[in-house]
Amino acid sequence: MKQQFLLAAAIVLTAAIPSRADSVSDFFTGKKMMLVTSASVGGGYDQYARLLARHLPRYIPGAPTMTVQNMPGAEGIKAANYLYAVAPHDGTVVGGLQRNTGLAAFYHPDNSGAQFDARKFTWLGSTQQEIGLFIVRTQTGVKTVQDLKTHEITGSSTSRNSPSSIYPRLLNALYGTKLRVIEGYDGSQAALLALERGEVDSHVSGGSSAAFRARFQPWEKDGSARVVLQLGMERDAEYPDVPTALDIAPTPDARNIFEIAFVEQVMGRPFVLPPGVPKDRVEALRKAFDQTMRDKDFLEDAKNQKVEIDPVSGARINELLEKVYTAPPELAQRVRDLVK
Repeated sequence: MKQQFLLAAAIVLTAAIPSRADSVSDFFTGKKMMLVTSASVGGGYDQYARLLARHLPRYIPGAPTMTVQNMPGAEGIKAANYLYAVAPHDGTVVGGLQRNTGLAAFYHPDNSGAQFDARKFTWLGSTQQEIGLFIVRTQTGVKTVQDLKTHEITGSSTSRNSPSSIYPRLLNALYGTKLRVIEGYDGSQAALLALERGEVDSHVSGGSSAAFRARFQPWEKDGSARVVLQLGMERDAEYPDVPTALDIAPTPDARNIFEIAFVEQVMGRPFVLPPGVPKDRVEALRKAFDQTMRDKDFLEDAKNQKVEIDPVSGARINELLEKVYTAPPELAQRVRDLVK
């Protein structure tokens, strides 16, 4: 009799306590969510934000609606500050940041403009991770990374703070290559045109979009250019035999520096939640993001827009940022000195 009473009591208590899933669904039902993107209308980050906003709500319990608000400014810092300190911290606002925003305070610790701690954001994930490619004209005679130690070659870049300048500086300092970067080109397409015309010998990219590949891959086919190195945490499936900068790092110190520099690559097109969002909603939104990345309609939509999807989980981004910001002070300063 006592056991029957306890069982009945347990059933009553269980029925009286709503499940976490029901609680999340009840919260989001009828809600109008906002996706704040740090990009202006029409750019790549804006395109990813609008693509995600169309498909993500279907996987959020309660099926809320979602609109996009553009908040460009200060290379993504304006939107990050808004999300951190002003936006509701209840899960109704999602942020689409730029990939360099997460390391802004690391590279420039005295920058008073960045009024946020990147590690306190909850990163939902990234729709794409970037992998840079080191393209060299075959006329230079460079066939491998080893050749770059004995051949002084030029490269095209937009500015000193772009990956096309930063990565060559890291390679020169850490691996002993002889790369001379010519800056001032107006965008990656202009930098590639300089390579095609023979104004420069090479180009180091920060990413490799469909448009970027469409431009240089015909040169690979006709034998006028080749990819000799990859710049990123992962290896591009199209170049399984081309080493990454991590593969050729000559010392553990060099590898650590490259890993810090490449965190931005992994964060390619990141989306975040403000700090302090309730844990059950965080879990639901991260799950919804991951499910969206595998959704057939989403992937078909991306394909039609020629948008590449190579997702990274939010948990991994948070882990990488924690590793960067807790790096030994000597290592952190060395990275800052090499990158600036």
